[in-house]
Amino acid sequence: MIKIVIAEDQSMLRGALGTLLDFEEDLQVIGQVENGRQALEQIYSLHPDVCLLDIEMPYKNGLEVAETLNKENHPCKLIILTTFARPGYLERALNANVSGYLLKDGSSDELAEAIRNVMKGKKEYAPELIFGAMRNENPLTHREQEILRLASEGKTTKEIAASLFLSNGTVRNYMSEIISKMHAKNRIEAISSAEEKGWI
Repeated sequence: MIKIVIAEDQSMLRGALGTLLDFEEDLQVIGQVENGRQALEQIYSLHPDVCLLDIEMPYKNGLEVAETLNKENHPCKLIILTTFARPGYLERALNANVSGYLLKDGSSDELAEAIRNVMKGKKEYAPELIFGAMRNENPLTHREQEILRLASEGKTTKEIAASLFLSNGTVRNYMSEIISKMHAKNRIEAISSAEEKGWI
């Protein structure tokens, strides 16, 4: 029996998924939660084989949950379910070593089959999401993403420099490089574009 936890903040979708997967003889939904913090709690306490993770959730999003578990080498297999074909999301999911990255509008039969395949050690990625990401490769380095993320939190050049142990001039140079790479007019436009693509 494959034990599953579902982490999804939309209660109707969460309930429907739980009911449909429970119809499968070899699948058992042992937990349903509405945010990332609860997802981690249930994964630690219930020891599911697989956790289905929505990306957009309160407290911790699905990618943050995946990144936390990956750092801990946790054995629970993770499948991200998303409506967002944002290239940066796929990049983060791959870096967090998720076992699956699928669209929410697939059928429950396909999802059940994907869960079984993941338990056999296979990876399950929706082709549409892969092709979308290949067309929109992230031009920013890890350091540039870090700087832009801090800028998106409203931090000044001086504050960014202090938190990353860089000089103000270095941060300004990074920022002008970021703006150029993003084909943006200013840092606000660069932040907006990077957030839309899921790069920060």
